[in-house]
Amino acid sequence: MEQNKLALTKATEGTCVSVGGGTYRTVMPGKQTGGAYAVIEMLVPPNSGPPPHSHADVQEAFYILEGEIELRTEEGNHIAQKGDYVNIPKGGLVHQFKNKTDTLARLMCIVTPAGMDEMFEEIGEPVEYGQFLPPPELAAKMLKAGEKYGQKFFPPDYLSK
Repeated sequence: MEQNKLALTKATEGTCVSVGGGTYRTVMPGKQTGGAYAVIEMLVPPNSGPPPHSHADVQEAFYILEGEIELRTEEGNHIAQKGDYVNIPKGGLVHQFKNKTDTLARLMCIVTPAGMDEMFEEIGEPVEYGQFLPPPELAAKMLKAGEKYGQKFFPPDYLSK
């Protein structure tokens, strides 16, 4: 992929991987933006979402396209619904989200700088768009990749306290 050229990703294009029970499609890889940012579409089925985590050097933003998620942070809990926008600033705020409804949630995630897209491809299992695999346990593979990409994982109940 060449930088500084118009980029168009069709709805049927992009690498899809299963991560944490959801399907993540890389819409705009960091390789195409010179590492400035990456865009990832996230399909999050009921009762799915990542474990508590933080990333001090990455700003992460979500636009809720469909459904709703519960967002938990050290600052409190929030419900984000279709049309809502969530910004996780740089600095290492511990956060997680979960789809607690009985319908699919669909999010557009923008990470600045890029890198999380590569981490998802490294830890995820390749799938077809809309294919869902059972979420794996927090594995050594995920922890090792987290270290490589500046992401720290916490126990599942970390934000329940």
